[in-house]
Amino acid sequence: MTKLTLGSHPYLLGFEQIERLLERNAKSGNEGYPPFNIEQTSDHGYRITLAVAGFRDDDLSITVEDRQLVIRGRQTDDGNDRIFLHRGIAARQFQRSFVLADGVDVVGATMENGLLHVDLERAEPEMAVQTIAIRRA
Repeated sequence: MTKLTLGSHPYLLGFEQIERLLERNAKSGNEGYPPFNIEQTSDHGYRITLAVAGFRDDDLSITVEDRQLVIRGRQTDDGNDRIFLHRGIAARQFQRSFVLADGVDVVGATMENGLLHVDLERAEPEMAVQTIAIRRA
């Protein structure tokens, strides 16, 4: 018996990309750090908020790579002369990835009170009827 995948189903033409997306998302293995929220801000607007307490703007990078939003954080440990009696706030690096659908673009990012806000916007879809002419061979 052959395995029927999403991309090979006869009624789902051109959806192979979704199968690759699901595989890539399953392999990403994001742990729980840093915590984040995703909210809908308007009919076509979204906001991803990450809790990045202790990070400066220079410690963070936001890139879009192959329709994937990648947020990286790397703190520099400048406390070499400090002696910690307890260190509960670790200076650890992270990488969070979010796959963007076609037509969703990053419009900006702001930092406020230890929260990084990344704003996204979906382009208005065009609803058009297309008539296909039949040619004689």
